[in-house]
Amino acid sequence: MVKTPDRFDPTQTVQTPETERDAGTAARTPAPAAAAPKGVDLPKASRPRRRVTVRRLTEHPQFYLTAPSPCPYLPGRMERKVFTHLVGNRAEGLNDLLTQSGFRRSQNIAYRPSCEGCRGCISVRVRVDDFQWTKSLKRVLRNHAALERKERPALPSSEQYSVFRAYLDSRHAEGGMADMTVLDYAMMVEDTHVETRIFEYREPGTRRSRGDLLACALTDILADGLSMVYSFCEPEAESTGLGTFMLLDHIERAQALDLPYVYLGYWVDGSDKMAYKARFQPQEHLTSKGWITVPPS
Repeated sequence: MVKTPDRFDPTQTVQTPETERDAGTAARTPAPAAAAPKGVDLPKASRPRRRVTVRRLTEHPQFYLTAPSPCPYLPGRMERKVFTHLVGNRAEGLNDLLTQSGFRRSQNIAYRPSCEGCRGCISVRVRVDDFQWTKSLKRVLRNHAALERKERPALPSSEQYSVFRAYLDSRHAEGGMADMTVLDYAMMVEDTHVETRIFEYREPGTRRSRGDLLACALTDILADGLSMVYSFCEPEAESTGLGTFMLLDHIERAQALDLPYVYLGYWVDGSDKMAYKARFQPQEHLTSKGWITVPPS
């Protein structure tokens, strides 16, 4: 059964930021949390230590803070997330604002780490206009030049799920997404109130049939760039650099759309899972002083 968000009781205590610009500092007080999409661990938060003013919000989003849970990137650490719902007519603009403020989207939830005593998760975006095409990256492009990319509406298919399932079983068999069913996958793709596309990458087809599906990337189209929400590929194809190719293809697509950035999510110093992101330069990191260009490490 697909999980759905808990119903919020307006009589309960919630954090109510005054403006959308407070998104970066909102939700310092824990509040009742919603059930999370698969792969985003948003456990129910503890009761707030103090009460705050309660009012219904029509123009401004409500933010919630999760209870601590084990960090998936740094052993021995605990993580918390601040999150809000992306629904209604204002979801697209809010998603743009929050992405620029370091949030990520999963289904109709925008979230960001908000861990006590740790700022290890750094939001990263690649500048596409002056992207540095190294010899190795150009080689990846050449090696996958025959693949066919189709940009489609955010609609799931059984073919996509087959590739997704193989990817999870190979790479994340012990992770939080390991038990995702075809219905969970459909929700991951379809449950969006913003402009979302799914990029399909296939082997060359013939006049009579399409080529085999090798990889997909679920991507949000933002006002200032492309945000790669989630990507996956056939395990056998991953060793050829297909994951790198998808990211490079998004950089080229952003250039074609005259968008300045490709958002890559979080980079964590010391996490092997995140190390690959340092290959794509120049890139900007979100700091307390805003987005700054960071030289290669």
